[in-house]
Amino acid sequence: MHTQAFVESAIVLLVLLNPFLLSVYLLNLMQELDIRRFGQVLVRAALISGVVFVAFAWAGDALFSRVLHVRFCAFQVFGGIVFLIIAIRFVFVGSQAISSLRGTAEHLAGSIAMPFMIGPGTVNASVLAGTRLPIALAALAIVAALLITVLTVLALKTLHDVVRARDERLVERYVELVGRISALVIGTIAIEMVFQGIDSWLATRG
Repeated sequence: MHTQAFVESAIVLLVLLNPFLLSVYLLNLMQELDIRRFGQVLVRAALISGVVFVAFAWAGDALFSRVLHVRFCAFQVFGGIVFLIIAIRFVFVGSQAISSLRGTAEHLAGSIAMPFMIGPGTVNASVLAGTRLPIALAALAIVAALLITVLTVLALKTLHDVVRARDERLVERYVELVGRISALVIGTIAIEMVFQGIDSWLATRG
């Protein structure tokens, strides 16, 4: 039972982290930094995100109801709407919709973690993992998803450096294609988050 919940929790978080879309988001950093420096920044961002995700998995609904005095279903609805807006912007605008979210942050690791890795979808997935699994297994599922994300993005960085040296236009086509396809998946997940929030709210009202 725990095995299935563990795999599903890790996969959902991995899909929401979306290393392919994350590589699009970090494209300018891929171009500016060498693989060693880029890897250091990415690992630090993953560590920051991991601490936040585990905290949400451990605290769960209580963080919203007892500390923030709001219902978790409200977060699901609002987070789903925010995620949906980002997905719609990406479908119609392209990669500029994501890269514009980072702004000019002084600390790269924090700016990578906060706008995109730590988002409404990933926080929601962490809370749900904490409700379905013991905290140790939930933390392990989070670490597994983050590890796969980091390794995939580093592999894409290596591939990007090789391909860009040969054909920069091919990289641009990849960015737009992968970004728009990923945005469709994210938009679908965002709608599901809204539905889950509404279902939870209706359940509390009997």
